[in-house]
Amino acid sequence: MEKSSKIYVAGHRGMVGSAIVRKLNSEGYTNLVLRTSAELDLRNQNQVESFFATEKPEYVFLAAAKVGGIMANNTYRADFLYDNLMIEINVIHQSYVNKVKKLLFLGSSCIYPKLAPQPLKEEYLLSGYLEETNEPYAIAKIAGIKLCENYRRQFGCDFISAMPTNLYGPNDSYDLNNSHVIPALLKKISDAKNANLSYVEVWGSGNPLREFLHVEDLADACLFLMNKYSGDNFVNIGSGQELSIKNLALTIKSILGFEGELKFDPAKPDGTPRKLMDVSKLKEMGWEHRIDLVSGLKAVLRNGFEKEV
Repeated sequence: MEKSSKIYVAGHRGMVGSAIVRKLNSEGYTNLVLRTSAELDLRNQNQVESFFATEKPEYVFLAAAKVGGIMANNTYRADFLYDNLMIEINVIHQSYVNKVKKLLFLGSSCIYPKLAPQPLKEEYLLSGYLEETNEPYAIAKIAGIKLCENYRRQFGCDFISAMPTNLYGPNDSYDLNNSHVIPALLKKISDAKNANLSYVEVWGSGNPLREFLHVEDLADACLFLMNKYSGDNFVNIGSGQELSIKNLALTIKSILGFEGELKFDPAKPDGTPRKLMDVSKLKEMGWEHRIDLVSGLKAVLRNGFEKEV
């Protein structure tokens, strides 16, 4: 991409999209096209068609999505499937129609089978059953990958896909009905400390293993891929490091200085037992994450987490 290239970041107010915008601005890309969901409903085919015909972006980062944690994914199953399919179909198709030079679609590590071998290699996609609680969201993201793959095969479009691991950072959601594990634990433990509570209840057994990546690292990887990679296959983005939910909760407890007890509730769903990305493909290209988990969590707190919750 040239510094003057016209770049559309779909979902620019979300955690991922806003990080991509910050990264582009810091690298001198100033010709950005941005629309809020109120200004442009990406689920609406006519609105998306009109937007692309008018603006004619040269490059597209497709970071817009309906996202949530286990509870939201399992409760609003039809919404997660419909909304994400419509967003992907409309943006990817209009990028083809309007001759976008390159598009990067962002998926999720939940696309992999629940019991796939670890670490998760890109070729394990569609090799087994998905995790039940987030199956609709995963199916939508798999469809996005396949759209990019097949628009490339049929029409020669330079559309690529990247699959981030679990993310955290600025502009995350701290609504306990929709949040992922890190913001949920930050909020619960912060609230408990402020209220002088003796314990915090944590969903699940605490045994599942998870990998986390700061969203600023993800944005850096996205720009790297947009400038360096063109291929049929999607690329994993992660840290290549994992820890248990229990150890994550203990780490957050320590950082926040909460002296109460953590009570794990095994009656609540654990989700996938283990989810570690194989990031060797991206490392071979020359990219690695820079922000370790403890530093990243402390940065979240320094940058006004208390105001967001």
